[in-house]
Amino acid sequence: MNKFLMAALGGTVAGVVATTQFVGPLLAQEAEKNTSVYEQLDLFGDIFERIRAQYVSEVDDKKLIEAAINGMLTSLDPHSSYLPPDDAADMRVQTRGEFGGLGIEVTQEDGFVKVVSPMDGTPAAEAGVQAGDFITHVDGESVLGLNLDEAVDKMRGPVGSEIVITVVREGEEEPLEISIIRDTITLTAVRTRREGDTVVLRVTTFNDQTFPNLEEGLAKEIEAAGGKDKVNGIVLDLRNNPGGLLTQAIKVADAFLDKGEIVSTRGRNAADGERYNATEGDLSDGKPIVVLINGGSASASEIVAGALKDHHRAVVVGTKSFGKGSVQTVMPLRGDGAMRLTTARYYTPSGRSIQALGVSPDIVVEQRPPEPETEEDTVPGFGRSEADLRGALDNDSLTEDEVRQIEEDRAKAEEAAKLRQDDYQLAYAIDILKGLSVLGDEQALMQQAQATDK
Repeated sequence: MNKFLMAALGGTVAGVVATTQFVGPLLAQEAEKNTSVYEQLDLFGDIFERIRAQYVSEVDDKKLIEAAINGMLTSLDPHSSYLPPDDAADMRVQTRGEFGGLGIEVTQEDGFVKVVSPMDGTPAAEAGVQAGDFITHVDGESVLGLNLDEAVDKMRGPVGSEIVITVVREGEEEPLEISIIRDTITLTAVRTRREGDTVVLRVTTFNDQTFPNLEEGLAKEIEAAGGKDKVNGIVLDLRNNPGGLLTQAIKVADAFLDKGEIVSTRGRNAADGERYNATEGDLSDGKPIVVLINGGSASASEIVAGALKDHHRAVVVGTKSFGKGSVQTVMPLRGDGAMRLTTARYYTPSGRSIQALGVSPDIVVEQRPPEPETEEDTVPGFGRSEADLRGALDNDSLTEDEVRQIEEDRAKAEEAAKLRQDDYQLAYAIDILKGLSVLGDEQALMQQAQATDK
């Protein structure tokens, strides 16, 4: 028994000695590492003081430190950065898609702020602001020399506050002063329209308004078309969409999926990974979808395109997307600033990262520039048909209604062909849906005929 206790005690002592010998170098290395970090921080302090004392002109301490912080973050990757209080506030506005303002879309022309269009139902529209107006002053202060962002900041403000803008309008001899009461302006993230029997959903960004806009716009267009049976498919246009909120990308993809994974994220620690799945319900009831992407489609756009492609729910058309496969988390900091830090990579349902690779379209279609009109296009006599010949026989096999239907279908096809001059990629997408619709109708007729034969 004594021998056993001695053996056990000896093992314990040996274990303690062995552990001490193993941990000792680690502690020394950690201490050396900390010393190195503190030395680097001391070096930073020395450089900071030297700049404050000897730089050619006086510097703003706050801006100098902010620049140092931003330099540290931007050295990590192109998407990590420091957001000063003003930039952090702007980012929150973009994320919400709502702000206190006037409700006008503006651009800059020759140094002046030009109104592109007032938004329907906004204070600017009700006050009489018109497209083409040039804004010269805000509350009596000239905006000449300001960049567009600075001019827009002057027009935004608390809901309910008054602003007076001075505009120069064509046809008016004197500038006009327009008083406007600011209100909550909601940005439109999704613009919807119909091209023939196709619903086009143009998604410009992913903010808090994206899914509500998409859901409402799609329902409105389907109702205007006369029901889902009158719609042959949907074009989801994600071209030049830089991305936005991950949560909104998931909702948009889920809108057209009944089940399966939409996207997964993997961070530094395996335990931090997340997997997001679709819920039951398809807003289009399974209508064919074509997704349009190009080199400007990034991040959240690629999540949607990748999910619909991997589930074979949509045909992806266009050119390779941007290839931003990382997730940034915005972390509030003291002083109302914020830090945007890359915290994870995301993966499509097939388990593939698109980082630096992008989403490859199923059908590559380059955007063609408008073709110049040639003399041959305007020469009369070309494009004549049998019906144009003198004494041509009538078609007596069709009723008047059938002839009218053929002419209406031809007119629709010609109208769609005109779109190719303005937007070749969109026209191509619509042509795909038309083809799928024709095949679907033919298959339905064949199945009906087979059922009748039985």
